[in-house]
Amino acid sequence: MSDQDFTTRITVRGYETDSQGHLNQAVYLQYAEHARWEYLRAAGIRQTDLVAKGVGPVVLETTVKYLRELRAGDSVEVGCSFTWRDGKTFQVVQRLVREDGVLAAEITGVGGILDLAERRLVADPREPLRELADDPGLLGL
Repeated sequence: MSDQDFTTRITVRGYETDSQGHLNQAVYLQYAEHARWEYLRAAGIRQTDLVAKGVGPVVLETTVKYLRELRAGDSVEVGCSFTWRDGKTFQVVQRLVREDGVLAAEITGVGGILDLAERRLVADPREPLRELADDPGLLGL
């Protein structure tokens, strides 16, 4: 059982690997991005809903710890948790866990919600997400 608030499963595709047969480092970030969007979607927030409201999530900082390799055909559970705090930003923690239970990578970051007209972070990132979500509790809101 994962300690993440949300998880989605992805199978590593051969074309995503490098010449050594490892998952390309940039694809870890794509998997993390996919999991974040799936998490929002599970809470009832679609990308089009955010755009219609005039806001969008932004990544401000990302750190990746590569711990074990992922290879073509591996099934990986990509988790996601948001930690809400005072101010304009929130923390994101994501773990990529192989089917055998081995932690392959940990991705931590800082995110915010951008006002698309003003091009500035909204004062409280929880507010627009809470308004749009069908299930704000899933996001810890």
